Amino acid sequence: MPSELFYLLSVMFLAILLYYPVNKLIFILSVRRYEKKIGDSLNDKELKGQLIRSRFISIILIVIFSSLFNLNIS
Repeated sequence: MPSELFYLLSVMFLAILLYYPVNKLIFILSVRRYEKKIGDSLNDKELKGQLIRSRFISIILIVIFSSLFNLNIS
């Protein structure tokens, strides 16, 4: 197996494994921070917005982290 293919597969595999816990962590921290800022609980529309935001942030962080991690390992 060529090393470039192995690198890409390992980056994708690590990113898939890290997606759920990182997304959940970012979502919870974001909701808590926003609730503390406004002083009230969030409605469904605001929760959905925070979920979309956390997905976007976690995808970027996971791809960067898994790329650097696998670059260091290889």
